[in-house]
Amino acid sequence: MMNSPSSNPCIDEVDGLAPDTPAAPAAATAHAPASRSAWLAVSSIAVGTFAMVSTEFMPIGLLTDIARGLNVSDGTAGLMVTMPGVLAAFAGPALIVASGRLDRRTVLIALTTLLIASNLLAAFAPNFATMLVARLLLGLCVGGFWTFAPAAATQLVPHASQARAMSLVLAGVSAATVLGVPAGSFLGTLFGWRASFAVTGALAAFVLVVQLWLLPAIPPARAIGARDLLTPLTRRMAQVGLLTVLFFIAGHFAAYTYLKPLLQQVFGLAPNAVSTLLLVYGAVGFVGTFVGGSMVARSVRGTTLLAALMLAAALLMSTLIGTGFVPGAVVVVIWGVAFGLIPVALTGWMLEAVPDAPEAGQALLVSGFQVAIAAGALIGGVTVDSFGISSAMVLSGVLVLAAALIVGTLGRARGSVRMAAIPE
Repeated sequence: MMNSPSSNPCIDEVDGLAPDTPAAPAAATAHAPASRSAWLAVSSIAVGTFAMVSTEFMPIGLLTDIARGLNVSDGTAGLMVTMPGVLAAFAGPALIVASGRLDRRTVLIALTTLLIASNLLAAFAPNFATMLVARLLLGLCVGGFWTFAPAAATQLVPHASQARAMSLVLAGVSAATVLGVPAGSFLGTLFGWRASFAVTGALAAFVLVVQLWLLPAIPPARAIGARDLLTPLTRRMAQVGLLTVLFFIAGHFAAYTYLKPLLQQVFGLAPNAVSTLLLVYGAVGFVGTFVGGSMVARSVRGTTLLAALMLAAALLMSTLIGTGFVPGAVVVVIWGVAFGLIPVALTGWMLEAVPDAPEAGQALLVSGFQVAIAAGALIGGVTVDSFGISSAMVLSGVLVLAAALIVGTLGRARGSVRMAAIPE
């Protein structure tokens, strides 16, 4: 299922062969099953994306612990989410243009190595400045993995297996999006926040060993030029989708960055209860992602609008519903399901808006996501430090309602957006 904002390579392009490759063997292998080693190589990319996205969102579940450990405010600690997002927004498009025809095996191994370095530097950071350096290294990884990983995975298997390979990599991304935060928080509660980064770094090291062993040469089908990235900006529905992303994701992360403090300070929950609800958030979000695939196949616009309204309701409800475990659980469940729908809905929107230039559309979608993540975390940090967590929830709810308004009005242009098919 295509359920996360990431590159979605055109199958015709990834099937391209070098001029000196014999045509007969290519035809013979086009319908042959992928080898076990090919699937292990694809799995290594999927686990690598899981480790990368988990590292990206790790500070959210550990924010208060890291802030105390490095002697900064919760709002300042939010820069750990903001800074890699800003860099990743530019790194993805820049890296895909700069890499030209460089072997994607080399690129992926370099990105995995950088991911290990980022996690280890974070795990042993003596101060907040060092932590921010580690997070900037991560920003390069985020932009690079989103851009290269799905396309590389499809080149490892025959044509008939490419949709499955794509789904496996995107499943790693989706799982990390909804499970990385609660898993990191759980490890942090048991062993301390540094242990969470150390474990993720160890996972990335395992991925590197497997990639060095199993990844073959992965030459790109063609070099992507800067002009290719401009195509989506000329399409009205792509423009509407990108505008929706900015409000939707900024609103979400202005609040999501401070989910743990919300549960602790507003709902008055103990650390164990917070960890439990973060795990619940991940579980219902994962379910929401898979349910969202079927919903998007019927109506991208309807799914996007539903996700926006559910998320806005959860954010605004958090300031009114009262305190305790049950009210907190109600908010977390609605919020988790809503966020589970978001990646697949917005990815589907862009794929439908720019069907003839999917790589360019997804590259800009990734940039839009990262800009919005960074902006949301920054806005949330300023609001939390100045007015408190409840005010940040209200502001976030208003931003998400603005996204719903965009979808409900501008999204009507030229008919309802609808996905014809999504690989399962």
